[in-house]
Amino acid sequence: MGVSLVIMAAGIGSRFGGGIKQLTPVGPGGEIIIDYSIHDALEAGFDKIVFIIRKDLEKDFKEIIGNRIEKICKVEYVFQELDMLPEGFEKPADRTKPWGTGQAVLCCRDVVKEPFAVINADDYYGKEAFAKVYQYLSSHGDTKGEYCMAGFILDNTLSDNGTVTRGVCSVDDRENLVRIDETKGIMRNEDGIIRDEAGNSIPDGTHVSMNMWGLTPEFIDILDQGFRSFLEGLDQDDLKSEYLLPTIIGDLLEKKAASVKVLETADKWFGVTYQEDKQTVIDAFHELVDKGVYRSPLYE
Repeated sequence: MGVSLVIMAAGIGSRFGGGIKQLTPVGPGGEIIIDYSIHDALEAGFDKIVFIIRKDLEKDFKEIIGNRIEKICKVEYVFQELDMLPEGFEKPADRTKPWGTGQAVLCCRDVVKEPFAVINADDYYGKEAFAKVYQYLSSHGDTKGEYCMAGFILDNTLSDNGTVTRGVCSVDDRENLVRIDETKGIMRNEDGIIRDEAGNSIPDGTHVSMNMWGLTPEFIDILDQGFRSFLEGLDQDDLKSEYLLPTIIGDLLEKKAASVKVLETADKWFGVTYQEDKQTVIDAFHELVDKGVYRSPLYE
């Protein structure tokens, strides 16, 4: 059974410091973060890469990474646009914000018919997460409604340069996800305790979701039905609400319509939340290369 990796890169126009952050070189050989995710996924056993991008970025995206990846594995492109709505719906005239990660994955419906993992383009997840998600999908990929997620340890996802927002997970004693609570303003304080913006402490070892999901094909049909309901319930003056994977999956859990196995990974997540994080990420990849975790250049 084939297993695909879906990379959400339609938000790739988000800029900081004058550059497109998802396409900023961070590796010693000029690699970008997506390079490492694809390398780890292929090493784990994934055999197809699906890029979700915007049509206006297709040329640049293919030049910077897509054409290289097409030489080493099967690649598909899907396009996420604001006007890609079900029949009977129209984009509000003043809407500029994307519809969210749920709509992004829904755009894959014509090219993804197999179990698949979903990740963000600008996050580094580490080898363990890809190996565990692939292993789970390989053994559960023909079972509807049995999903998984990479469960990162909160302390491994913090930034030294400011607070972060994380999906804090409640997990039962069978390692199943109970719910996700989006929690803002998280940082380790001077007292050494991790707290949120309200000052509530968060225990060491708490799992968080970094939007790395393992899903089965029928989930896309669920997204289709749910997106229609989302649009029907949307106030016409609401130009910012998004159709988001954590909310969608949380609703399924509440209805007991699905289960999500939390696969703990001890790897350190990193990404560019703040402009100051860029050098931290560059240093981290150089260290991984020095330790022999990765080659440089990566694909030689």
